[in-house]
This record gives sequence, C-alpha cells and structure tokens, in this order.
Amino acid sequence: QVQLVESGGGLVQAGGSLRLSCAATGNIVSIDLMGWHRQAPGKQRGMVATITSGGSANYADSVKDRFTISRDSAKNTVYLQMNSLKPEDPGVYPCHAKGVTSGGGVGFDYWGQGTQVTVSS
Repeated sequence: QVQLVESGGGLVQAGGSLRLSCAATGNIVSIDLMGWHRQAPGKQRGMVATITSGGSANYADSVKDRFTISRDSAKNTVYLQMNSLKPEDPGVYPCHAKGVTSGGGVGFDYWGQGTQVTVSS
C-alpha cells in the first residue's frame, strides 16, 4: 500500500507562517500529482494547491501569492509553505497523491488523514 505521512501543522497567529510536509511511501514507481486540500468546519473540502511531476502548480484563488507548493521528487515529498496566514485559512489539510505502484503498473489515488492548521487572532 501507499502511505502518506503529513506534518507541519500547528497553531500560529494571524500573519504567521507554517510549512506543511507530506511524504509518500510504499511500492511507488512514480507520482503524477501531489497536493493539499482544506477541510474547514462548516465548509466543503476544497483544493488548496497541487503540483504535477513536471512541476506545474495550481492554486486556489484564496491562497495565491501567499502559499507556495513544491516537491522533492527523489523523496516523494510535497511541501506547502503557508505565509501571511489569515483567520479564514485554518482547518484540516489532507495530503493527496496520485501515481503508479509496482507490480503491474497499478495506479493509486491516496488521501492522508490531514494535519491541523489553527490561526489565532
């Protein structure tokens, strides 16, 4: 199986920064896309940022120019640098990964449990 290990969440003041990490492990041949979503209380889960194996990034409008997604392909790890955090940003941030596993080129589409981000004012 593929496992996603997330870290970096926590409590910060408005205007502060956090750096989220998500490492994918398992019988992975390649990862096509990794990214982050947000699940906030009382709101629908939404995409925050994604990045492809080719380095193409996509961001939600609400986080453009504040968040930056990057990846370390050698480590199958994706990062989300979160700057200028706002009271609207907190929630659970699950990591998402899509790719191919060994053993017949089986595809996978996994979600992590998420890491908690809390912003105080």
